[in-house]
Order: sequence, then C-alpha cells, then structure tokens
Amino acid sequence: MSEHRTLDAAGRLAAPGHTGVDYEQRVDFDRLRRYRLGRAQDAIRASGCGAFLLFDFYNIRYTTQTWIGGALGDKMIRYALVFPDREPILWDFGSAVRHHKLYSPWIAEENYKAGFLGFRGAVAPEAGLMRNAVSEIKAILKEEGLADAPLGLDIVEPPFLFELERQGITVRDAQQSMLDARVIKSVDEIMLLNQAAAMVDGVYQDIVDVLKPGIRENEIVALANKRLYELGSDQVEAINAISGERCNPHPHNFTDRIIRPGDQAFFDIIHSYNGYRTCYYRTFGVGSATTSQRDAYKQAREWMDSAIDAIRPGTTTDVVARTLPKAEDFGFDDELSAFGLQFAHGLGLGLHERPIISRLNSLENPVELQVGMVFAMETYCPASDGVSAARIEEEVVITEKGVEILTKFPAQELFVANEY
Repeated sequence: MSEHRTLDAAGRLAAPGHTGVDYEQRVDFDRLRRYRLGRAQDAIRASGCGAFLLFDFYNIRYTTQTWIGGALGDKMIRYALVFPDREPILWDFGSAVRHHKLYSPWIAEENYKAGFLGFRGAVAPEAGLMRNAVSEIKAILKEEGLADAPLGLDIVEPPFLFELERQGITVRDAQQSMLDARVIKSVDEIMLLNQAAAMVDGVYQDIVDVLKPGIRENEIVALANKRLYELGSDQVEAINAISGERCNPHPHNFTDRIIRPGDQAFFDIIHSYNGYRTCYYRTFGVGSATTSQRDAYKQAREWMDSAIDAIRPGTTTDVVARTLPKAEDFGFDDELSAFGLQFAHGLGLGLHERPIISRLNSLENPVELQVGMVFAMETYCPASDGVSAARIEEEVVITEKGVEILTKFPAQELFVANEY
C-alpha cells in the first residue's frame, strides 16, 4: 500500500479497531513513522535551513514518534534537532530518555539525550541551562557541517532565542514549513483520525441516552471523559457542554448548569487517539424543540451543506469561505468578532492545523485544497428566541474519490433526545 494514499487497499475509509491483528491490515506504524519523518525532512531541504530545532510538542511527535504526558506539553523543555538526511536527536525530560531507549528503537540510543531548560523561566536563564543547551546544539551543527546554515525554529522562549543569537546562530521560521509538511495526511493518519471520530460517535449515543432534565453540563463532561478513556483515548483535551440560555452567545466552556426541559444543548468533543484529534460538535433538543430552535438548526445545516458542497481537490479556500455567512448575517459587527463560529480548521496531531478556512483570512489569502487534507467544518446559528443556538461540526477528508465525512452521528436534522 502506498504511503501517500488516503484510502485503504479497497478504496475505503477504515476504522477497524484499536489492536493489531494477523488477519486484517490496519494502521502500519512503521510506515506512519517513515512518512512523517520523510515529510519533515523534505520540508527542511525545501526551506534552505540546515536543520530544524523543534519545541512544539506536535512537531516533536511528528518527527521523532515519541510522546510523554500532556502536563509537560507547554513547559518548553523537550526539543528535537531534525536533519534532512539522518535521524533526529531528541532532548527529553528525566527518565523519559531511558524509556525511549527501551521502547522507541527507531532512533539510535545515542540520539536520546537528557535535557532541561527551566520550566518556562522557573529556573532563571542566569543558571546557564539555556547557554549550555545552545552550546551543545551549536557543536552538533558544526560537526554535521551545518554551522553556517540557518537553523529553523518553530516556537521558542525569548531567553532561548536571545541565547541562539548571542552564540551566532542564524534563526529562520520552521513552523510554517512544519505545518505545510503536516497538512497532507497519509492513509495511516486518516485511519487514526477516523478511529478517533468513531469513538466520539459512540460517546454521543451515551450522551443522548442521559440527556434529560436534571442532569448537569459537568456530569455530561464527566461521562464523556470516562467513556473516551474506556474506548482507548490517549488524551481528552476538552469537552464543551453548553445548554439553554448559555447557547447564545457561545461561551466555549462548560459549567454546573442543570439542563431543563426544552433546552437546546450542544457539545464539542476534543480528544485524541494515538495522537490524532477530533473536533466534533453536535446539537440536541432536550425532550422537545421549538420552531425557533428548529429554524436555527436548519439554517446552520444549510450553511454546512453549502460549504461541504464547495469542497473538492483543486478548489481554493476562498470559494469555500464565500459559502459561509458574513458576520453581520448572524449578529456580529465584523469577521474578527465572529471568528471561530463559521470556519474550518485542519486536524491531525494538533487541533488547529492547516487549512484554516474563514472569511477572516481566506478571501484575501486563499490556498488550494488537496487530496489528503483533513479538516473540521463548523457552523453556528443563533435562534430567534435570543437564547438558543445551533452548532454543527463535520470532519471532512479529501480523498481520491472526493469528499468523505468522518463524523457519523446523525446531524441532518435537529436530534431531539428523549422526546416527550
């Protein structure tokens, strides 16, 4: 099977299960690792940089195929030096280094190193940790014959950037190159994204079963977390649970509000399976639905369907963005104020990857849609009652056969849970 295909050997999107078996071809993790590192190395060669120094947790996973707990994801202490023609070097946290040597053998033992830069300033730069790290990196670049080439950098703490400059290392932006590398998903990545969505399909059935007056938003969040981890999620990043008068304006959170008869309620489930994420909204009526609520849902669905109908390989993102309503059409003063309600965002190891499609950015800076792109399309419509609102999200993959939808829980019409 080609590493660049988006469908399985039979031309289907598959979500075959969590485990490896001897009687079906499922995710090929060796092929996935080769594909991801190869894409990153191609990006380095195209960038004019000698190497990339990566701090972004998702870029590190993409290039080194390693992962440690999410609590360390924003601490800026793990970093990887990635070359165009050899294995990466990874500096990692404490005992994780020994673990990688035992369980992640696709990188040579000597390329796993201990590193620590200070927990985002908790250890002051004056302690010398950053100085020593940059000196080590500079020596490696010199040994590889890359001392005079620019070093690509994705994200960084200011003191580390200042230290790179002080030691004479020329820095370029690697984040743009890495996001471009990650935008085209392989058949294995799409299978993992589809499996992650299948898990949420099931969680929505669990939510429907309990979505009755008297349950609270935070109880549904607890239920979703429990079920996702039982189903095999490796990280539940966030669950939005919004009901009743909280639907309009959209608060992007959850509370302990008690759900009441006739509420409109919507949820967003954001989790990952083997690193690959979902962003998956669904809206429900609780026991019943008013004409105002149904009308809002119908409009949100029409906007969604118009956007999906415009998505095809070779189309540019401005064409899709023009199908979406203007900010003024649903009660906002401008596109910046309304951003995040009518838009699409790429999905992969990160929640917000390329392409980003919206009236805010796509009309003036369109990009071409390509086979292998996966993104979540979102619409939102406030109801005429002034408090309710409809929120829909579909995860879309562009394949050789056209557009496929990964999110399967029914959403063509407003779903009324436990109807009276």
